Amino acid sequence: MLKNKMPMLVISLLVLLLATMTFAIIVGSVAITPSIVWRVIFSHMPFFGDVIEADWTKAQEIIIWELRVPRTILAMIVGAGLAISGAAIQALVRNSIADPYILGVSSGASVGATSVILLGAFSFLGVYALSFASFLGALLAVIVVFMLAKVQGRISVIRLLLAGIAISLVLSAITNFMLLMSKQEGGIKAVMYWMLGSLGGAKWSVLPIPLITFIIVFTFLYLQYRNLNVLLMGEEAAITLGMNIDRFRKLLILLVSLLTGVIVAVSGAIGFVGLIIPHIVRLLVGSNYKHVLPISALVGAIFLVLADAVARIIISPEEMPIGIITALCGSPFFIWMLRRNSYSFGEGD
Repeated sequence: MLKNKMPMLVISLLVLLLATMTFAIIVGSVAITPSIVWRVIFSHMPFFGDVIEADWTKAQEIIIWELRVPRTILAMIVGAGLAISGAAIQALVRNSIADPYILGVSSGASVGATSVILLGAFSFLGVYALSFASFLGALLAVIVVFMLAKVQGRISVIRLLLAGIAISLVLSAITNFMLLMSKQEGGIKAVMYWMLGSLGGAKWSVLPIPLITFIIVFTFLYLQYRNLNVLLMGEEAAITLGMNIDRFRKLLILLVSLLTGVIVAVSGAIGFVGLIIPHIVRLLVGSNYKHVLPISALVGAIFLVLADAVARIIISPEEMPIGIITALCGSPFFIWMLRRNSYSFGEGD
């Protein structure tokens, strides 16, 4: 039954995503009509540029093509990436209240970002310093967590969770120490704003790396959906079925950490997307990762595009950090999940 409904569900979500994207582009401190939005977009496409009459102002074109379109695309990538990363981590630990940040990615990235903003680290990289330092911090955090989680050469899920929590606390303390010692009021505000998540730095040159990383990781996860399903059955069942569970876990951690690190580097720490979206999707389509992964990507993209639009208009012309919007949406849902007492896939291992 579900197999027959999947094409219609995917089409419906794609239409909803298109509508959400249009809404996100037309709203803001400068309102623009949908017809102008799509004419500007098509005017930049091959074969359409010469046949579309330019009846918009140069300012409107800059707002649409240089500011809002890349920002909306980045919101899609970040939302979809966090959603599939969350789904993968939840399969890894067999618990639906896990999210991609349990590996210390967010805290590591925060240390890197804070060192750039307050201390001027990697200043020789110019505008790329913040993204580079954030990704480097996330990568180093994951490496330490990975090393602490190994027992006799194998990955222990329990140690992975505990190591992630411990390293996150240590790195958060380092970030807070740098904030406490800093005398730069503007820098402190910038760090806090970054830690709450923002897509304000979106531009066309930023998009290729997160997009390519997302495509690679999504393709791998989708091709491995059977192994993700096996993980839900527990370690003994996986070994019985001939799965090299330790190698798969290592590869899964590596790729999810890579994607999450790249995302955090360009958007800051946006919480709850990787937690609530996979859970909602499982309520819709069940636990088969053949369905969970693509639907999570679509729902995650829709959710974050909409959240970013709300963040831009709720206190216009100022902008609210998108992490506040996702937290306001995610916290009640998280509490509801806890009250249902059905957040575990199994007994754990």
